[in-house]
Amino acid sequence: MVRVAVIDRDYCKPSKCNLECIRFCPINKSKKKKAIDLVEDKSRVVIFEDICVGCGICVKKCPFNAISIVNLPDELEKVLIHRYGENMFKLYNLPTPKIGYVLGIIGRNGSGKSTSIKILSGQLKPNLGKYNNPPDWDEVIRTFRGTELQAYLSKLANNEIKAVVKPQYIEAARRILKGTVNELLKRVDERGVSGDLIKALNLENILNRSISELSGGELQKFLIAVVLSKNANAYFFDEPCSYLDIRERLRVARTIMEFTNPEENYVVVVEHDLMILDYISDYVVIMYGEPGVYGISSKPYSTRAGINHYLAGYLPAENMLIREEEVKFKISTKEKPVEEQKYPILEWSNIEFTYPSSGFKLVVAEGKAYSGEVVSFVGPNGIGKTTFLKILSGELKPVSGEVLIKPGNIAIKPQEVSPAIFSEETVIANLKRASQLAVDPTSWLYMELVKRLRINKLLERNIRDLSGGELQKVAVAVTLAQEADVYFLDEPSAYLDVEERITVARVIRRIVGEKNKTAIVVEHDLMLETFVSDRIIVFWGEPSVSGEASQPLDPQRGLNELLKYLDITVRRDPGSGRPRINKPGSVLDREQRQKGIYYEV
Repeated sequence: MVRVAVIDRDYCKPSKCNLECIRFCPINKSKKKKAIDLVEDKSRVVIFEDICVGCGICVKKCPFNAISIVNLPDELEKVLIHRYGENMFKLYNLPTPKIGYVLGIIGRNGSGKSTSIKILSGQLKPNLGKYNNPPDWDEVIRTFRGTELQAYLSKLANNEIKAVVKPQYIEAARRILKGTVNELLKRVDERGVSGDLIKALNLENILNRSISELSGGELQKFLIAVVLSKNANAYFFDEPCSYLDIRERLRVARTIMEFTNPEENYVVVVEHDLMILDYISDYVVIMYGEPGVYGISSKPYSTRAGINHYLAGYLPAENMLIREEEVKFKISTKEKPVEEQKYPILEWSNIEFTYPSSGFKLVVAEGKAYSGEVVSFVGPNGIGKTTFLKILSGELKPVSGEVLIKPGNIAIKPQEVSPAIFSEETVIANLKRASQLAVDPTSWLYMELVKRLRINKLLERNIRDLSGGELQKVAVAVTLAQEADVYFLDEPSAYLDVEERITVARVIRRIVGEKNKTAIVVEHDLMLETFVSDRIIVFWGEPSVSGEASQPLDPQRGLNELLKYLDITVRRDPGSGRPRINKPGSVLDREQRQKGIYYEV
């Protein structure tokens, strides 16, 4: 048995606690050698894994939830790829890219996806766990003899692979890059394809803008264009669909497939939108383990089988259970009768609104939202979804029409989540401000929000120290903890991995149902939409010019209208029920178009 002990150095603060982790360790009391102790001028806590028995007392005693201890089978040490340092994250096995195929990688945040990309792209040299005495390339390559990875790593060591990476976090590009989009694209273009990329990614309208002025979606597409303009033989895309709406995600997927030429190059894509990953990948690898503690790369699976195994929570090739609950996607083909709904919480007539400054015009059909119901807004960016939210909340007044039944209290989770939107410094203080029940371990609200979203370990942490995904979950929890008639949740899945997205969808449904209130969700992940929605309002039009919104529709009809507008067809997987995009021109695509069924149940 191998014992993996990890201490989060960002949160372990020996000077601010009474070191109960050391004082209560049974090994420290009974033996001369200590299993956990202070080192380096008493400023750092270290767990000695060869002495530790894994009792877990230190894990429970740490006031900052900074310690994790996991027992793993000895066989895993044979495929240990990298460890960052003492009591730090361990990575086992590596995904294997293949020329002629697009490799998709899925898994939870903190399971080693980005670390794998850094190793495969040559940014990080694997140390096989020997962080004090890193091995040379010859030793690393010998470790993988007889495998496909040996050939790949040999090329990497001999500089025969020129890799280019689209990073996961793109915000730093605004601070680093200076100049306009057009200037920078021409400067980095090594393949002479900048003009084609500008058309393919629809960048014509932002060519003269400075990088610092770009929105998140525009910056994402610009960086993808930069990567694709490089003359490389290995292309890595780490979450290329963040900040993008449904239409732009498909545009990016098609552009990557068109410009990378997988027949001659290595192509690897990490993505949490399973519809897009399914659409772009030829085979997938699943990263599993304990986030932040250790990660394991699975054997390769065909795309459909791999995603279905991931949703089922069981990997047959490894005989490994990675989740207790199977995820099934179900959709009702019949709208709920009105008499089953208790009462409308929101009602609006036909509405028209125009921004005087820009001239953008929005037309909305009449509708109602009932208690205990989740209504989703779907459609491209810049089409009026946020504007309609502001009309419903009373922030904007329409030119014609009105909100007939206005919501009482409103709780809003904005699209962009940053420390600035929180009023208190710590997580627990923000939750307590929203509701006392949210911080009471015996209450149903604590179990549904804090425990299910796994933010119980973050309670004492400062908001400014949280990652993007942690901030998102805290923002959702704080919003849903408040007493309100209507909850507005704008893109609650941003920065979250697949499991966290499904958990957030379940939490939204449970809280809304338990409180018998209404939630309005704006989301671009179609898979999440099918999971969370009772009814759907479809937005279409010309971004930044005009927009129209339908009445609330049942999910099948609503998604059919949306996909018809986007000109794509989607079928549902017979095993998991998840939506899958049909390849353009395929037999299923042609059949569904002839029937007029763009979303087939």
